[in-house]
Amino acid sequence: QVQLIESGGGLVQAGGSLRLSCAASGRTVNTYSMGWFRQAPGKEREFVAAISWSSVRTDYGDSVKGRFTASRDYTKNMVSLQMNSLEPEDTAVYYCAADVDNSYHGITRSQADYDYWGQGTQVTVSS
Repeated sequence: QVQLIESGGGLVQAGGSLRLSCAASGRTVNTYSMGWFRQAPGKEREFVAAISWSSVRTDYGDSVKGRFTASRDYTKNMVSLQMNSLEPEDTAVYYCAADVDNSYHGITRSQADYDYWGQGTQVTVSS
């Protein structure tokens, strides 16, 4: 089993930055592709970003492309999401997730492909 714990959320003004972290325990996630998703009040959970096991490939949702950057630290068994130029529309609970079945360079946007999920961290962007 893998436990994922997100941190780094909080309240920030529009235009500001936050860095989310997702720490894994129970098993290494260094050989899993990892994803970030978010869910705003009254909306469905949506894809934000993904990074392959190799870190060679990344993918971003259209609304965050150019502003968010996913990365991973193999020595700490964790992944991060750097969020810049935040907008009120980015307000949501952010979740990290692990996909255990993907290939070395594989990534996916499909929530159904992810096997483990964190509890989420709240990000609030004020205007």
